[in-house]
Amino acid sequence: MFSAAQAPLYEIKANLFKGLAHPARIRVLELLAAAPGTTAPVSYLLAETGLEASHLSQHLATLRRHKVVTSSRTANSVNYSLAHPLIAELLAIARTFLLDSLAESREQLQLAEQLPGVVATGPAPAKSSSHDAQTESAS
Repeated sequence: MFSAAQAPLYEIKANLFKGLAHPARIRVLELLAAAPGTTAPVSYLLAETGLEASHLSQHLATLRRHKVVTSSRTANSVNYSLAHPLIAELLAIARTFLLDSLAESREQLQLAEQLPGVVATGPAPAKSSSHDAQTESAS
C-alpha cells in the first residue's frame, strides 16, 4: 500500500479533497478564482452564494482548516483568497472533467434513444389511484 513515512503525505492530499467536498465550497473557490486579485470580502461571497452568514462561515472555516484559502482583515472587512494560485487550475481541470463526463452521458443518451422500441407482451401493471381506493372501500 504505502509506507508509514508516506501516510502523512496521503493524509494531506485527502484533506485537500475533504475541503473541496461540498458544492458551496466549490462555488466559493470559483468566486475567489474569478475575483479581481483573487481576493474577495465576505460580503461579496455572501451576496454571490446566497448562503446564510453562519453557513458561509462554516464553509470558509473548513477551507481554511484544510489550507485551501487564507483570510485577512482590513478594517471591518474580512477578505479571503486562494491559498495557492494552482487551486484555480485544479478547479478548471475539474470543470473540464465535468464537461467531458456530461458530453459522454449525452452521447450515451442519444445512443439509447436510437435503440429499437420494446413491445410489452404481458398484461399492463395495475395502476391504483386514490379514486380507486375510495371506490373499493365504498363497496
